[in-house]
Amino acid sequence: MKKFLIVGLGNIGKQYENTRHNIGFKILDHFAKEEHLTFQTQKLGDITTYKLKGRTFILLKPNTYMNLSGKAVWYWLTREKVPLENLLVIADDLNLPFGSIRVKTKGSDGGHNGLSDIQRSLNTTNYNRFRFGISDAFSKGKQVDYVLGEWTPEENEKLDDRLQKSVELIKSFGLSGITETMNAFNGK
Repeated sequence: MKKFLIVGLGNIGKQYENTRHNIGFKILDHFAKEEHLTFQTQKLGDITTYKLKGRTFILLKPNTYMNLSGKAVWYWLTREKVPLENLLVIADDLNLPFGSIRVKTKGSDGGHNGLSDIQRSLNTTNYNRFRFGISDAFSKGKQVDYVLGEWTPEENEKLDDRLQKSVELIKSFGLSGITETMNAFNGK
């Protein structure tokens, strides 16, 4: 059985629950709700598994806070013996319009502290990432407030559709592979 580690980045705690920076958690929560899965708190994160057509998806929400996400990713990759090419990290991206999707097989951290820590822990920039656009609609010097701010009513209205598209993307990654997933979902 092929295993995949799907990591949604975010920060633990009620005060972060509906913030833009927590889109990774929100996507995995939507996946779990849709498939009637329950997360269990385990070492370095909340975990649940989903089986589909001979594949096991291990969904991880690290509880290390965003800036130390690499520790949890490394631990679960190693513990579950998931090959690096079967890792998908979900993160917010200020450089993309709200709700847009970009899947890549490698790249820089783009100034994202969670991705930066993962790259340090894995000692490579060659891992799959799914960037979810949160836009850059903030004033100069207000980036942190914006990222840690909650979704606007307009964004919330559109979010369910984007969360559903994200669940489809994750399933495609496990069933069809990264290249086909990039072709099917990038820019959608």
